[in-house]
Amino acid sequence: MPKTLFIDSTPDIDAVWRRVHGAGDIPVTVNMGPVDEADVPGKAAGYDTVINDATYFSAPTLEKCKDLKHIVFLGTGAASFVDIAAAQKLGIKVSTISGYGDTTVAEHAMGLVFAAARQIATMHGIVRGGGWRPMQGMELRGKTLGIVGLGGIGAEMARIAGGIGLKVIAYNRTPKPGTVALDELLAKADIISLHLGLNDETRGFLNKARLGKAKRGVIVVNTARAGVVDEPALVELLKSGHVGHYATDVFAKEPPAPDEPLLALDNVTLTSHAGYNTPEAAMTMYRRAIDLAAAGW
Repeated sequence: MPKTLFIDSTPDIDAVWRRVHGAGDIPVTVNMGPVDEADVPGKAAGYDTVINDATYFSAPTLEKCKDLKHIVFLGTGAASFVDIAAAQKLGIKVSTISGYGDTTVAEHAMGLVFAAARQIATMHGIVRGGGWRPMQGMELRGKTLGIVGLGGIGAEMARIAGGIGLKVIAYNRTPKPGTVALDELLAKADIISLHLGLNDETRGFLNKARLGKAKRGVIVVNTARAGVVDEPALVELLKSGHVGHYATDVFAKEPPAPDEPLLALDNVTLTSHAGYNTPEAAMTMYRRAIDLAAAGW
């Protein structure tokens, strides 16, 4: 039986985890996070399987985890936290969990669309600070939403968007019926919502050249991974106004460092990688994580 550690639970996670992990499941030691990377080898010592929410496993860290055979990552974006190539070289299996929160993440993405279109976060900050500034927003009905990545989350985003009167067009790296070319999407979309997995082919996918083809003032929403956007180019175009607003749930480093450039901009809406985080989605994800850990490597 695998000896399993959940390395970085939180009080919110634990409340749901206890409803899912039952007496008939494999034993799992739960450590409350966060865990600094320097402390990972010590925490993981003696465990062959680690369930990981948001702890970094770089190549040097993986090399120090002598007992580790299997990482079960809570989500799809393991590459943002685990050096996949190093894990493969060391014979460490990395399992991910997909499809558990398609509706949940799409709803969060749509929330970011509303927040960006109506300057909700900016006005919230102004009012909380004692100020008052009614800001002009964008009426969404009749506008065009361009979905980049028409997998499970992208498809849910399309369903929700249609219900509020947005015109939906979509690009998929592997063409699907009804999808359009990327250049057409960039030219037509008032809002671009990113739903790409992060890999070598998609890293920096939305670069300066592609962003430059978008409408001036375009809203960009990212609930995928920070790495699919060329951030220096994005920051430059946010400052110039070519990109009107960037609403993101994901960062290159989480939590972001104090000098993260996005934190200094006004035309951004930022949330703390919570798009997946509802009890409904979490229960499905934790159930799958336990089953993957039990299945071994």
